[in-house]
Amino acid sequence: MLNSLRVVCSARALVRTSRVSAAGPGHSLSTWLCSTDTRAPVKDRGLSYHTNPPHSQRNFCTRQVELNCWKCQQPRGKAPSFFCMSCEAVQPPEEGMSYFEIMACDHTFTVDAQKLQRRYLQLQRALHPDNFCQKSVTEQEFSESQSSLVNKAYTTLLKPLSRGLYMIIDMHLEEPDELPPPMFQLELQGMRIEEGTDSGADSEFLLELMEINEALDEARTPEEANKIGQDTKGKLADLTERIDAALRKAELQTARALLSQMKYHANIAEKVKEKLREFM
Repeated sequence: MLNSLRVVCSARALVRTSRVSAAGPGHSLSTWLCSTDTRAPVKDRGLSYHTNPPHSQRNFCTRQVELNCWKCQQPRGKAPSFFCMSCEAVQPPEEGMSYFEIMACDHTFTVDAQKLQRRYLQLQRALHPDNFCQKSVTEQEFSESQSSLVNKAYTTLLKPLSRGLYMIIDMHLEEPDELPPPMFQLELQGMRIEEGTDSGADSEFLLELMEINEALDEARTPEEANKIGQDTKGKLADLTERIDAALRKAELQTARALLSQMKYHANIAEKVKEKLREFM
């Protein structure tokens, strides 16, 4: 019982909190060469404090009490609060923040990619460690953590496969007494769905994929490859709608099987691009 509880807590921590102490290449203290603080005031950074709209499926923020700024002890403001509303000091990442809330997105499988990118650039311009080279060590560390977290949230939500898997696992863990299956725990860490290991890949579906791959290998003109690419694009669009519908209904196993199919078709789409490059 104790081991099960530990696994659940560990899985929840991976999904719901992202405490990162390093921002990766280019973000180390030794590479900070700037000499001035180029940040705009909080009110000019465009960092609106997002709350889920009424039609959103869930309310992600589990915070019951408003947090105070680590520096001035004043209320940080509505979640997610990247900067203090009073002293403008960068804040540490908040526990319980969903990637959707961090990126100001509705909790749906269909996201506005352009809006997501704008939010990402907006946050990174404000939170990038280069802006804090003359600040305290604490603020430098918090900026690294926030910047890295925003990057992970963006890359996860940008790609349909990782976005869908993130939603499935996050929804699966909503049942406090339910232990995620081992495969879900592995996917949670790697954000992946392995081909050939899922129940959604039945023999008829695999035969269809084999025929598509053979047709692509035998394509002798760009037009033939483009035809396969357009067909695949249509199938991906249809899968997107079906996955979104399944997630809205909390039909997690159905959504997972459809995500697996999407991965196969996404691979074909990449092969089409490679084939077209051969004709250039």
